[in-house]
Amino acid sequence: MQLRNENILIVDDDIDILELLQRHLRSWNFHVYRAVSVKEAVSILRDTRIDLLITDLKMPEVDGFELIKFVSEHYPNLPKLIVTGYPSVQDSLTAIKSGVVAYLTKPFTKDELKSAIHNSLNTEHKKGASLTNPTKGNTSDSSQKKEPYGDIIGTSDKIKEVIQVIERVKDNKATIFIKGESGTGKELVARAIHYKGKFSRSPFIAVNCGAIPENLLEAELFGYMKGAFTGAEKNRDGFFQAAHGGTIFLDEIGNASAAVQARLLRVLQEKEVVKVGAQKAEKIDVRIIAATNSDLKEMIKKDTFREDLFYRLTVVEIQVAPLRARKSDIPLLVDKFLFKYGVEYKDRFIKISAEALEVLRRYDWPGNIRELENIIQRAVIMCDGTITIDHLPNSLKFNIDFPEEELLPLKQIEIQYIKKVLRATNNNKTKAAEILGIDRKTIRQKLSE
Repeated sequence: MQLRNENILIVDDDIDILELLQRHLRSWNFHVYRAVSVKEAVSILRDTRIDLLITDLKMPEVDGFELIKFVSEHYPNLPKLIVTGYPSVQDSLTAIKSGVVAYLTKPFTKDELKSAIHNSLNTEHKKGASLTNPTKGNTSDSSQKKEPYGDIIGTSDKIKEVIQVIERVKDNKATIFIKGESGTGKELVARAIHYKGKFSRSPFIAVNCGAIPENLLEAELFGYMKGAFTGAEKNRDGFFQAAHGGTIFLDEIGNASAAVQARLLRVLQEKEVVKVGAQKAEKIDVRIIAATNSDLKEMIKKDTFREDLFYRLTVVEIQVAPLRARKSDIPLLVDKFLFKYGVEYKDRFIKISAEALEVLRRYDWPGNIRELENIIQRAVIMCDGTITIDHLPNSLKFNIDFPEEELLPLKQIEIQYIKKVLRATNNNKTKAAEILGIDRKTIRQKLSE
């Protein structure tokens, strides 16, 4: 029997069982997701397409039957397989009534597991395993909901264009450059490229070049030899070596120093890296995906970014649209965050009023998806079950209309808004950066412009 390459979620509070199941499933070329609790499993189900659920019954806090009940209600086409060490006739009957196809008793053999998975995946219950949204009905667009593409949420033309490019590049190792404002989901696009393609079983390493001090970035990326600098007490591989065979995602590549840029150019040209303090190069097989919210062409003019590196990085370019350019996706994103934080903070599903949703639709989201998530997270904490206008920040409740003679370029409007947030936070840049969904360095850069 040749098993298919599908996504399987295993849920058990026994780590040994999880590791045993994972080892078997990966040997049959399945993608495996693990959860040690029902709460963690629900979160994975919401964010990931799952083709088969394998769960234990006896777990602390919330048992496996509650998970089966939840799945039956919200993911009715998802096959369910029970693995338990405490079998009973009553449990078997209850499981069958809940749509469970197979029921394994611990300990079980590898062949028994293989057969149970085969039966579960080929049952009449699996008709595409389409995911229904638990928050369906919260928004007026619920009838238009479609299954997400990995973690990318949206049905707008802008998102469809991104997905079309991902489909073309996911199975090769061409260098990819993702361009977009801060908070638009550039890393989600990079992860989709990796995990939707044939290299998904290899490592995916994400590096925020803006978050690592400049004097450490070179050593972190390429590794270093013992004694190369103070504190280098032993040889150490870098992020590139860790990503061998897979994908490295270099976010905020515009923050890379001239020395790092030169080394990156060598990696792209020679397919090799040299550790800091080493004389010998090491061959690597890595797909590079880079991203930035900076204007690299302007940086090239100012001699702060290498032109030859820019063209090496931009073999394929993907533009991720800001949220204000795809407002039709806002209800879908709101549903995702309502579910995520409702389960995390309230152990139940949170709704949003039509009036509050309309306020979110009208807002222009300078902080993009990250800002939207931040606002929904806070609103979920503050509400009693339904988010209303009262739970939204005052800055969202009104729109500023500029007289025609005062119309400004978008960049200046963005700077004005940053200044407004700084005033509201008493010039607390850390708090302002959190509200805006950008880092403090980006605030300084934008204000200096």
